[in-house]
Amino acid sequence: MRGRDWINQILPDELILDIFRHLESKSSRDACALVCNRWLRLERLSRLTLRIGASGCPDVFIKLLARRFVNVRNVFVDERLSMSLPVPLGRRRGTDHSVISALKIHSLAETNGSEDNETESYCLSDAGLASVAAGFSKLEKLSLIWCSNVTHVGLRSIAEKCIFLKSLDLQGCYVGDQGLAAVGEFSKQLEDLNLRFCEGLTDAGLIKLVDGSGKTLKSISLAACAKVTDTSLEAVGSHCRSLESLSLDSECIHDKGVLAVAQGCPQLKVLKLQCVNVTDGALQGVGTCCLSLELLALYSFQIFTDKSLYAIGKGCKRLKSLTLNDCTFLSDKGLEAVAVGCTGLTYLEVNGCHNIGTCGLESIARSCTHLSELALLYCQRIGNFALSEIGKGCKFLQALHLVDCASIGDEAICSIARGCCNLKRLHIRRCYEVGNKGIIAVGENCKFLTDLSLRFCDRVGDEALVAIGEGCSLHHLNVSGCHQIGDAGIIAIARGCPELSYLDVSVLQDLGDMAMVELGEGCPLLRDIVLSHCRQITDVGLSYIANRCTLLETSHMVYCPGITAAGVATVITSCTNIKKVLVEKWKVSPRTKRRAGSIISYLCVDL
Repeated sequence: MRGRDWINQILPDELILDIFRHLESKSSRDACALVCNRWLRLERLSRLTLRIGASGCPDVFIKLLARRFVNVRNVFVDERLSMSLPVPLGRRRGTDHSVISALKIHSLAETNGSEDNETESYCLSDAGLASVAAGFSKLEKLSLIWCSNVTHVGLRSIAEKCIFLKSLDLQGCYVGDQGLAAVGEFSKQLEDLNLRFCEGLTDAGLIKLVDGSGKTLKSISLAACAKVTDTSLEAVGSHCRSLESLSLDSECIHDKGVLAVAQGCPQLKVLKLQCVNVTDGALQGVGTCCLSLELLALYSFQIFTDKSLYAIGKGCKRLKSLTLNDCTFLSDKGLEAVAVGCTGLTYLEVNGCHNIGTCGLESIARSCTHLSELALLYCQRIGNFALSEIGKGCKFLQALHLVDCASIGDEAICSIARGCCNLKRLHIRRCYEVGNKGIIAVGENCKFLTDLSLRFCDRVGDEALVAIGEGCSLHHLNVSGCHQIGDAGIIAIARGCPELSYLDVSVLQDLGDMAMVELGEGCPLLRDIVLSHCRQITDVGLSYIANRCTLLETSHMVYCPGITAAGVATVITSCTNIKKVLVEKWKVSPRTKRRAGSIISYLCVDL
């Protein structure tokens, strides 16, 4: 900086810290930290969230982070993700050389050690959790995803020292009953708890936790905990009077447990159930006791019937979101009961409920006039007239998802387009009766549409996309498998949708380089493009995308015979923001691999 440093002289620390807090991306914060020593110090003080993967030596890495970022409130550790070191392993002024030396030693150990030791070194251990506890005393949210080496010892250190902890995610961890007991003993402000796939837990641990922390708990998630039974839910019902959200996925839970929660947790607002042994009795209890329920999601229920939905419609007048997934014995009558009783419904998903048909959806259209999102998946009995009624009655609809609905065609889509002018998102997949006529109506009437997906809709062609390009300004477009679409349709999109950021044109056999040229000229904000199985696209068309769409981050181009190693190299060299390229292995030259091996993925390594 030439001349006087006016910013640092005039602005106090508090104001700069406030500016840093408004920076959303990590890259922006990192860039600010490089301006000067003062900004580096202040940025470290303002950093509230850390996300850590599993590469290198996470235990030592956490020690380094704890010394740098003392005000961190949220720590996310996900061992499915990779992690890079914060500094090079060479000498650097101001670095903690003891930590860097440890990382060097670890790197050598990885090179010379056994496979088992290497795998273990990539996993966060109790020592790492102890470092979290010691370094982040103000911790409020801790997420440990699939941290298989963490035990009750590490969890106890967190519970003892992080007294402000409000959210704890232990998905896939084997902490055992002793760990949960420690959390119950010390974490008196805990509000959110995720125990999905914690196979080592039993009723004893969960009971001790809710006995100690139940007064503040607002959200509990349980899945695949085979030794957690109705006994635990009875304890939840007795101690968690403030519980607002419960998610259960278990074969060991029966009516008794769900009823205990319904009767003991009057503030319950969210209930998600995937419990094959739960019957009508439990849902009737929910309808009677949970009068504040706003979201209900029922998955894979083979036992309960319309009686459950009668109870929900009668008692849960505040219900706004309903998901019915593979609920075989539900019929139109049950859905009609919900429609009449829960008129404030804004979200409805019906997936694989084969006894729900046109009549059920008609009742939703008549009664739930504030419906904003509708998803119909594998609903063979729902036809055009049902969606015509939705178009007439649900003027606030903003999102429509249709998958494998064989009886829905252009007539329905035209009615939606004319009646739901506020539609912003339309996703249609394998609805073979939908063609140009319906999509043209969408382009003419739905001026706010920004997200359109028409996957494997064989009757949709260029004429439909011309109307969309003239009437809508899309951000996302997926026309994968729509074989009638060629250059003319995509060119219309390129000329009419300058804000397009995502495009999937995979399996379009007639799409060629002319469309790619127009996309390069007209869509400078394009970030993600899928070109796989496009046999007419060559290196020439790809070069226009690479050179003009400078924000491009991902490119999928497998099974494109016209794209060669030269085209792949062009994408790598021209797109400075590229993060992922999916291509056949033989199309990547040694030079390209050396330059960008970390961002290249191979669909089939032997191709």
